[in-house]
Amino acid sequence: MKELARFSIGIGDRFGMQGQAQLQALADARNLGCTIIPVWNKSYREHSIIHTDPSQVREEADRAVAALGWKDPYHVDADHISLKTVDLFLDYSDFFTLDVADYTGKPAEEASIARFVNKYRNRIGHLSIPGIDEGLEITEATLLTIARKYLLAVQEAGKLYRYIAEKKGAENFITEVSMDETDQPQGPLDLFFILAMIADEGIPAQTIAPKFTGRFNKGVDYVGNLAQFEKEFNQDILVIAYAVREFGLPRNLKLSVHSGSDKFSIYPAIKKAIYTHNAGLHLKTAGTTWLEELIGLASAGGSALTIAKKIYREAYHRFDELCGPYATVIDINRDQLPSPDQVDAWDGETYASALRHIEGHPRYNPHFRQLLHVGYKVAAELGETYRSALKAHEAYIADQVRENLLDRHIRQVFIQ
Repeated sequence: MKELARFSIGIGDRFGMQGQAQLQALADARNLGCTIIPVWNKSYREHSIIHTDPSQVREEADRAVAALGWKDPYHVDADHISLKTVDLFLDYSDFFTLDVADYTGKPAEEASIARFVNKYRNRIGHLSIPGIDEGLEITEATLLTIARKYLLAVQEAGKLYRYIAEKKGAENFITEVSMDETDQPQGPLDLFFILAMIADEGIPAQTIAPKFTGRFNKGVDYVGNLAQFEKEFNQDILVIAYAVREFGLPRNLKLSVHSGSDKFSIYPAIKKAIYTHNAGLHLKTAGTTWLEELIGLASAGGSALTIAKKIYREAYHRFDELCGPYATVIDINRDQLPSPDQVDAWDGETYASALRHIEGHPRYNPHFRQLLHVGYKVAAELGETYRSALKAHEAYIADQVRENLLDRHIRQVFIQ
């Protein structure tokens, strides 16, 4: 089985042109004493919108690795796939994110639920997990509730894992289970028994993406109770360590934080936890790279700024279309959006400052940023016009991408 290193980071790139700049940030981190493994990821939804395919992600990763002489492992993730979409990724990916959130909350067959409850009936009573002080009490009702909420989802993950293993060979890929896109966060008991289900299905998961408390909106900071998040994150690490021993799961199983881009307020708690518990982490930071491209174009001025303004105008007028697929992971107040005419009057620095995520900056506008985050379809429709602009201003954009990934993300989460 391929083994994922302790620290890894998802570095998706919607237009496939910033792979080298992203990898340079990881090379810089290695020079600072911290090895973080890159995982290029791009979802079926993004491929569908941009009209790309998984082979291009593999090509981008291979080009960047060759250009920089990267010697450590690297991976290509089939991000948020299902049985309906997985075949497109089989030849090019060696990391598969099994997204079964759609099945969460839907009950499995009653016979399966009964078998689960009977198997884990011996767990009824007090569950003591080293490091978690508060009591965790398990009743038969607890087992039934958890089984009815999660068992079908994990069974579907098992079907998907076995399909991939049959096609690729189980030794040739890394498995992540994603349960983050659900309504309610998973507590310690939920996670403990989800991991039991994963073991029962024979899934050698190396990362799991649970639903944490609070809002993980695309491209903006965390919204929620910081103390509660820190408590849950630490508890999840301890539950995983215990479940690995109890259920025989891979020893390197670790937490994965999805929509991890720009969650600056929780990075200190994450860093403290992973070093306190000697734990691993996978941080998925894909979508914001394209915003750094826009910042670079705006800052370049001239025709590049005109393109950036055109993209905003289109996105503004196509709000419902662009925001619909992301409705659960964005919070945009339309009254806080500048009109396209206002934006047309901006100079490049004003546009860049409104978009660049610097909390407390007087021009920073998280509503503007979120709309552009989901507006990449507009840039895709510009085709060669957009790509040519990226090529023309490659050096400056690459600096933006590298700086954002290294200074705002990697240093804050991984570098001691």
